[in-house]
Amino acid sequence: MGGSSSINGMVYVRGNANDYQRWEKMGAAGWGYSEVLPYFKKAQRADKRTTEDEFKGHDGPVGTTSGALRNPLYHYFLAAAKEAGHPLNDDFNGQHQEGFGVMPMTVAEGIRSSTARSYLPKNRSNLKIIKKAMVQKILINEGKAEGVSFAVGRKTKQAFANKEVLVCAGAINSPQLLMLSGIGPKDHLSEMDIKVNADVPGVGQNLMDHLEVYVQQSITQPLSLYKDLSLLGRAKIGLEWLLTQRGLGATNHFEVGGYMRSHPGAEQPDIQFHFLPAAMSYDGSSQAAGHGCQAHVGPMLSPSRGSVRLKSNNPSDYPAIKFNYMSHPSDWEVFRAAIRGAREIFAQPAFDAIRGPEFNPGAQAQTDKELDAFVRAHAESAYHPCGTCKMGVDDMSVVDPAGRVHQVDKLRVIDSSIFPHITNGNLNAPTIMVAEKMADMIKSA
Repeated sequence: MGGSSSINGMVYVRGNANDYQRWEKMGAAGWGYSEVLPYFKKAQRADKRTTEDEFKGHDGPVGTTSGALRNPLYHYFLAAAKEAGHPLNDDFNGQHQEGFGVMPMTVAEGIRSSTARSYLPKNRSNLKIIKKAMVQKILINEGKAEGVSFAVGRKTKQAFANKEVLVCAGAINSPQLLMLSGIGPKDHLSEMDIKVNADVPGVGQNLMDHLEVYVQQSITQPLSLYKDLSLLGRAKIGLEWLLTQRGLGATNHFEVGGYMRSHPGAEQPDIQFHFLPAAMSYDGSSQAAGHGCQAHVGPMLSPSRGSVRLKSNNPSDYPAIKFNYMSHPSDWEVFRAAIRGAREIFAQPAFDAIRGPEFNPGAQAQTDKELDAFVRAHAESAYHPCGTCKMGVDDMSVVDPAGRVHQVDKLRVIDSSIFPHITNGNLNAPTIMVAEKMADMIKSA
């Protein structure tokens, strides 16, 4: 339960104010920054309250925390960012996003603030959760959604809606479910031998994501998490967390980060930094053979677009996902700027006393061609897919600004698939904001 919020990196970033102005310009009326800010605040329960704080929320269900910055490498990195000419920023979700500083996380009292933990009470009379069920299609009759057909084990069952059907299956499964239900590009549906209930060509199109690489810097003193990652060290971390909900198990370790522009003329920051006081893969499957730290960097506003399509009309078959990464020349330009920006920070005097050789990309990678080869070999998804049921009014939009699917009554999509454009940062907070705003729309309908 809780979807991606139960397994993500717990970074709490709302995006840039310009992101939502862009949504509105793209046809999502009512989704400008001034309209979405109240819903960000409504969802949040920030750990630090100030009398002059107009951007944070303190009474919402999703707890957010700023890290304690106990590892000294966080301070080295922020000092180096300042020396490199970047402004320090004490609130990325406040008036300005640009700069470097503390990055809040969706953690409260040492425990992950997933949407399941935040929003689902143990006893709720109007909620029934069916375990191990798989929705197969939406039941549509004469242009109106009436319910869903779903499988539990080998049995097929149906559930009918009194008012509306709400699809919240994410940027991959929401378009898949719509197409399985006969809502999508008519030629593709016909090819899959699916009856066309609504010819909505944008379903499954406009797929966006964030890519990143790690710029990894070795350090000459035992300051990183490397010393804590042995089997005994990890057991100690786990035991401390289980007993007290404190220590290294109570943080996502991305306690600082930042935002910069790829070039001086950029309208807004378009590169994000997550700093980690260790040199290791995101999933922990590999780590450098020694002490180090790293910056996760990559383009935030890539113009590349992919798609989600069906492989068959069998709901159990995975869809065909084509991200179409790095298909625009600017992607390569921004990635080079991101890598060089991280290197510039690590090259500052703040790191002089502890700087060793660069682990990755390594001293041998300097030219554009060499950096491009590194990106091609090492870039990986930040797991931020969105946009495949985009909100708007043009011919390729799938839902209107209230999340209602075009040409089908009593059906809404409410998840990151409706983003018209990807946001400048992690998607958890914006997706929760969308749900809060849509909930008010549904209640007032």
